[in-house]
Order: sequence, then structure tokens, then C-alpha cells
Amino acid sequence: MAVLSYNEITLKKVILHDSEPYLVIASHVFRKQQRKPVNITKLKNLKSGRVVEVTFHVSETVEEAELETKTATFIYKKPGEYWFHEAGKPAERFVLSEELIGDQGRFMKERTDYDMLVFDEEVIGVKFPIKVELKVKEAMPAVKGNTSSGALKEVTLETGATIMVPMFINEGDIISINTEDGEYSARVDKA
Repeated sequence: MAVLSYNEITLKKVILHDSEPYLVIASHVFRKQQRKPVNITKLKNLKSGRVVEVTFHVSETVEEAELETKTATFIYKKPGEYWFHEAGKPAERFVLSEELIGDQGRFMKERTDYDMLVFDEEVIGVKFPIKVELKVKEAMPAVKGNTSSGALKEVTLETGATIMVPMFINEGDIISINTEDGEYSARVDKA
């Protein structure tokens, strides 16, 4: 197991804190006058989704959490729940909470395989691809004269998510979305 010193606790690392896996979502190393540097971090508990602020001092070390990945197929979503089955084993179903999945869940496509993060034999989250390609299900036609650069309109994607896109995007287009910020990235295929 890798041991990280205080200044190696950086963005996207997963560490053990109070025996639980935490994802580092912010880290800032700085030195106050005449004092030893500290690393002020924001950590997201991968089991509960709770975010905490923790300051690590020079003398402190943490263990990097050992996460495994396994593939699972997303089946469907119910209010507050996302249902999956182990890849190739439709009977082995399990559910993850909406808190755990987070905002990126709105871009998940049914019957699609995702990499699951596993800690201590327990699935604790989904590893999202940075970009996903989804079909536009509903789009208002562009209003003539409102096609100035930078003008946006709202569309509904095949997953039910709504996002803002440029005016030239139409129903049936396949677009690429950045799952990290939920923003439109590019048009992949024209309807």
C-alpha cells in the first residue's frame, strides 16, 4: 500500500482517512510565516458522499486506498436509486444511491457497461468516462435571427438530462458531453 506524505495528497487521489476511502477534490499546500507548510484539503467520502475539510501537516502521512475496479451494466434508475448488474451476470443485481453516483448519473445510458470502484469487496462508486456521447431527444428549432455566436438553447438528451447547447444542435444529433462539468463539448454526428 502506498504511503503519501502531506504534499502528495493531491487532486483525484483516493486516500484512507479514519479507515474510509476518500477522494481528494481540492488540495492547497501553503506556508504561513515562520511556520511549517500545511496542505488544506477537501475530501469526499466515497461511501457516504459527505465532503469534509482536512488539514494535513508536514509530519503526517496517509495511505493511498486500494481500489479495485469491476465492470457492471447499468440497468435502470428509480427515484434515488441506480440499479446495476455484474457484467454478464444479469441475476447479480445491486443498487447504488443517487448521493453516491452524484450529478454525473444523469448522463448514464441504460444497458451500458461502467467501471465500478470497489473498496473492501463493496462497490462504492462509478468511474465515469470524461466524455460521453448521447443522442439529442428533444430540441427546439433555432429561432431565425437568434443564431448569434454564443447563443444557447436547452435540449433533452436520451437519458432525460437537459443541457445547454449551441443553436445549431438539432433533434437526433449525437453530441459529446463532458461529464465532469456537465457541459456540451462537440457535435459528433448530425441527424
